[in-house]
Amino acid sequence: MFSNSRIAHLDMDAFFASVELLRYPELRGQAVAVGGRSVHAPTEQADGSRTFARLRDYVGRGVVTTSTYEARALGVFSGMGLMKSAQLAPDAILLPANFDAYHHYSRLFKAAVATIAPRIEDRGIDEIYLELSDHEEDSRSLAQRIQKAVFEATGLSCSIGISPNKLLSKIGSDLEKPRGITVLTLEDVPTRIWPLAVKKINGIGPKASERLAKLGIHTISELAGAPQELLVAHFGSSTGHWMHRVAHGIDERPIVVESEPKSISRESTFERDLHARQDRSELSGIFTALCMRVADDLKRKGYACRTVGIKLRYADFRSVTRDITLRHGVSDGSRIRQAAGECLKRVPLAKKIRLLGVRASGLIPVCEVDLDPAAAQAELPF
Repeated sequence: MFSNSRIAHLDMDAFFASVELLRYPELRGQAVAVGGRSVHAPTEQADGSRTFARLRDYVGRGVVTTSTYEARALGVFSGMGLMKSAQLAPDAILLPANFDAYHHYSRLFKAAVATIAPRIEDRGIDEIYLELSDHEEDSRSLAQRIQKAVFEATGLSCSIGISPNKLLSKIGSDLEKPRGITVLTLEDVPTRIWPLAVKKINGIGPKASERLAKLGIHTISELAGAPQELLVAHFGSSTGHWMHRVAHGIDERPIVVESEPKSISRESTFERDLHARQDRSELSGIFTALCMRVADDLKRKGYACRTVGIKLRYADFRSVTRDITLRHGVSDGSRIRQAAGECLKRVPLAKKIRLLGVRASGLIPVCEVDLDPAAAQAELPF
């Protein structure tokens, strides 16, 4: 079934951190965590040198966006709380995230890859799948050529896994980082895939890993050897049969070259809980910025939206959402802000807020819709 199929997964190496190292090359080889606030931006001294914040300086509840491989060697990984990371690596450099730069370099590396392999499935800011079945060049040479194109366009490195399917290619791209090239066949599954932990399978997260561990299943080999009936009994028919197939390296998902987005959203988690009245000015600024970023995303992708929604998460971690469907499609920030403001009027604002988000859905190509004429900005409840 897979003899003629060749799919690659390309993953940029420590992408956000690597972009920062382009800006601050003096940090190469050092432990660096990205995820601080703007106050943690480097300060330039009179002699032209820079002073950098350290993880030990951080106070708050932010999380690590990404880290260099040197920081990972100290136990600092993405998603980890910054204060917990400071206990592991107090002297590591702390930098604020710069998402505009990350999106810029994301566009650059994808454009470079497209000159060689144009059939691309976009999986996020730093990873893509490539359809390579029609290329006559051998896999390793082709991967080297793609890596060279990415580096010349961005100055950044990437790792590539190539196999008959998406499952094995994604696992492979992580096996020899950084600057890795891993070529796998189905015959390699027992020797190279089975010894790995079950969490290496994309789709088996921490909770599923814990449940499998209680069944005595820790490696992919043990998952492959588990009776299907056992997996179905504990995870249900669909997931149980899926686990059995992927443990044997079977994945029939095709490359999806073009996909229509269902929604576009932006959200912000605050460093401290904010109150609608006491912190009205700060909340209003954040809210407006989120609406403008959603509008920028819509315009960049060529869409208008018919539905605008908001999401609030309170200090007690309870969440509430509201949305409004409009008569006309909108794509400009002021109209999105007005619609989102109407949604805000329908939620309780007595409790402090820890997260605020804005979402655009019901997307329509902007060329196919009559846009709503600009309207006055509504007064917000904060």
